[in-house]
Amino acid sequence: MKKNSMSPKRKRTIGQIMNRKEVAGYVFILPFLIGFFGFIILPMLVSFGFSFTRFNILKTPSFIGLQNYITMFTSDATFWKSFGATLYYVVFSVPLRLIMALIVAMLLVKSTKLSGFYRAVYYLPSIIGSSVAVAILWKRMFASNGVINAMLQSTGIPSTIAWLGRTDTAIWTLIILAVWQFGSSMLIFLSGLKQIPVSLYESAKVDGANGIHRFIKITLPMLTPTIFFNLINQIINGFMAFTQSYIITQGAPRDSTLFYTVYMYQNSFAYGKLGYGCAMAWVMVMFVGLITFILFKSQKRWVYYEAER
Repeated sequence: MKKNSMSPKRKRTIGQIMNRKEVAGYVFILPFLIGFFGFIILPMLVSFGFSFTRFNILKTPSFIGLQNYITMFTSDATFWKSFGATLYYVVFSVPLRLIMALIVAMLLVKSTKLSGFYRAVYYLPSIIGSSVAVAILWKRMFASNGVINAMLQSTGIPSTIAWLGRTDTAIWTLIILAVWQFGSSMLIFLSGLKQIPVSLYESAKVDGANGIHRFIKITLPMLTPTIFFNLINQIINGFMAFTQSYIITQGAPRDSTLFYTVYMYQNSFAYGKLGYGCAMAWVMVMFVGLITFILFKSQKRWVYYEAER
């Protein structure tokens, strides 16, 4: 009978090393766990509890059951205006941003000496686009005496339009700002485009397919996982939009640009109805969750995963 070549001392040493590695791993992930549970999960649970109360921060919250939710859906007209304005913003800004990101990504997919520079330039708006400084600049650009009207007048078009003062144009100034921030989606599309095998395009060329056919039959199907990922991210970001409305328009004119998050902020801190604001937050969480669930369920019909074929 062969003896075990590994002595008990050696076994204990390996066991101690494994334990040390496990402890080291837990130590490294501990800051993330503290942040995740302390600053995300716990506040979410607390806000869920506050959503069933009347609470203005200065006084002890009093339990009122579903009254906040009932008021929201039955007697708060501004709630529906803010929800409609946000939904309008998302429906138009998300597809336009993804289309712009895909177009620029296809232009930059070929590597050149200046590719890195161009990618950085196009990505820059995604970094600074949500800042207060850009929002103020955007507000000045679309003022009656701003750059946009000056540019139109320089081309011979007499324009003194108050872009931010009309209900039919104010929301579109915010949508254009969102479309301008396409950099992050562009980089993800760029990565997806580089994963498409060149042999597919070469075979299509041999078969006589032109550029449009190659785009429809090869590029789009192979990019559907990337499109799906970008779509989910941009929808969530769209419903979370805050700075654009709060700084540029303050919800004017006539609440046509009053985003849901801005109205939620006003209720929570300006009007002293934190319980109502928490209820609004959970309604939005459930609505975005529902949209995400529907998209995940529908992906089997339009998202192409090569590994599953």
